[in-house]
Amino acid sequence: ATGLHRVQILDPAVGTGTFISAAIRIIYDRLLKDGQKGRWTTYVHNDLLPRLHGFELMMAPYTIAHLKLSMAFKETGFKYFNRRLGIYLTNSLEEGAAKADLFTGFGFAESIADESKEASVIKNKTPIMVVIGNPPYSISSSNKGEWIQQLIEVYKTGLKEQNINAISDDYVKFIRFAEHFIEKNKSGIVAMITNNSFIDGIIHRQMRKHLLETFDDIYILDLHGNSKKKEKAPDGGKDVNVFDIMQGVSINIFVRKSGDKKGLGKVYHAELYGEREEKFKTLTNSNIQNIKWKKLDYCDPYYFFVPKDFNLEEEYTKGFKLDNLFIKFGSGIKFRKDNLLVKNHFNKESVEILIRDMNTLDNSSLYDKYDFNDTSDWKLNEKKKLFIDEGDFKNIKLVQYRPFDTRYTYYPLNRINEIIPRGDSRATLMANLFNPNLALLTSRNFQAGNLFDRVFLSKNIVEIHSASDQTYVFPLYLYVEDGSKIPNLKKEIVTEIEKIVGKVTPEDIFDYIYAVLHSPSYREKYKEFLKIDFPRVPYPKDAKIFKKLVALGAELRLLHLLESPKVHNFITTYPITGSDTVDKVTYKNGNVFINQEQYFGNVPESAWNFYIGGYQPAQKWLKDRKGRTLTNADIEHYQKMIVALAETERIMWEIDKNKL
Repeated sequence: ATGLHRVQILDPAVGTGTFISAAIRIIYDRLLKDGQKGRWTTYVHNDLLPRLHGFELMMAPYTIAHLKLSMAFKETGFKYFNRRLGIYLTNSLEEGAAKADLFTGFGFAESIADESKEASVIKNKTPIMVVIGNPPYSISSSNKGEWIQQLIEVYKTGLKEQNINAISDDYVKFIRFAEHFIEKNKSGIVAMITNNSFIDGIIHRQMRKHLLETFDDIYILDLHGNSKKKEKAPDGGKDVNVFDIMQGVSINIFVRKSGDKKGLGKVYHAELYGEREEKFKTLTNSNIQNIKWKKLDYCDPYYFFVPKDFNLEEEYTKGFKLDNLFIKFGSGIKFRKDNLLVKNHFNKESVEILIRDMNTLDNSSLYDKYDFNDTSDWKLNEKKKLFIDEGDFKNIKLVQYRPFDTRYTYYPLNRINEIIPRGDSRATLMANLFNPNLALLTSRNFQAGNLFDRVFLSKNIVEIHSASDQTYVFPLYLYVEDGSKIPNLKKEIVTEIEKIVGKVTPEDIFDYIYAVLHSPSYREKYKEFLKIDFPRVPYPKDAKIFKKLVALGAELRLLHLLESPKVHNFITTYPITGSDTVDKVTYKNGNVFINQEQYFGNVPESAWNFYIGGYQPAQKWLKDRKGRTLTNADIEHYQKMIVALAETERIMWEIDKNKL
């Protein structure tokens, strides 16, 4: 063959060469099967070596890849290379060649610069038609070169979310890198195994749309195995990752037929659950033809690459959306210096000590005592002066840290943008919770678990993980300059509600919403919608049902604030005297042991396992206090919490008796 071969193959994160050596083996076996073994040597020289390319950033795997591929060829009887193997030491995600002076001191700067130049020719001039591999996953990607940053901009178009870090994950950049070759070529295949968060992540919706614009056929084989989501097989059995990682993975094959393309591509989906060995067995015996693919009906605006049932959409969208009802809202506080600022402050005195420490201890003692480090945006030398003892410690605030779990922090409004790195844009929102108020806490979307449980409330300022992976805070009132408060509710929606039920107070609306969001049938019926955006709440059917739901919501509200008289009627015991120190927390026959001798007795299993915000508060509250000695107030608090959890479950089923 002369000239450049049409099918050029690239593994942009070649590692030790696994994918390329498998490609060599498959091609060799095919020639063998066709009785063409005699052609192998000339075929490798003329038609295989010129079209195999691999990029690797790290020296060790790069070296192993060369050895491994040489061995793969030798095993087929091929011995003499007429050209070098196309594995290059380079960063795929940088556009041009690296400068030789970057490698001075290595003693082989020139060869590395040559590698980079040759790789640059492949990146910019070679018509790569097949991109394969298993690129790295790293959400805190250090690949921030201008070229790749510009390339992934198309995946960010129109995203209004505050946090779009997920689009900057390395594996997303590698998919974009692969896609750009196919865009240039107008035909080709991308086949990669990657983190599977892009197939249904809300933040990845533009990425999916762009892939649909580029490719004709998209095949997603979801291998699941996400331990963060606590995934289980449909039969309730274990679901294990194919790799030793927490994040689920999928095999993704994107196909672009030649020529100009009109409209969006088709998506085919299949999935594997279960034990690792079972998954391996199925994958070994499968090819793209014999997998039972299901063609997906995706739709705007999310273009999900997973099956979704949206039959109830029309009914659901008749409700009002929380972000339309509340005028001001935002996500909880991301302290970033969690250990120092909030996590370990279980009482007010602890923060008073922190303020004194900041003014008296040297840096080394502070790092040790509070277990934190400087970062590029938070230097202790610059921040120490911000911690001021005002005498009455008026800037020490209670924080809703987790469900039923408050901590303390130092939160001076006029300096908070400096204390919390990168500026805390939520400061003005949180200021509304310095005075008597109430805030609804929920999520915009959620991944982990199958059912929506991201609902709680707070009278205090709120930490970002308090009731969800990313908690959003909806204060009931806004405080204006003269110190008075106004409802944080859009009049138009309140008027619509009043047309159905008559005059209402802001608290009535809060309690109605709180009841609806705790309805098991609502959570089940609309689970697909609740996974992808802020909840929509159905307008009340009539005044009678509204009144009943308001009463049940109020009951829940008082329970969750531990203000209901019911929480004082303990259903549990604490019968043994001891150290009161939390050691190993275990649940056995209705008893929650905090150490070998002491336990809370008669804790209902349903309360022990109850979920709020992705947490099991009865377990988490104690585990977060490991090594601490419980005070009398703590022991009372835990028992009040168990009453609240047991009552919550009862009220949730009560709510369902009133048809929403």
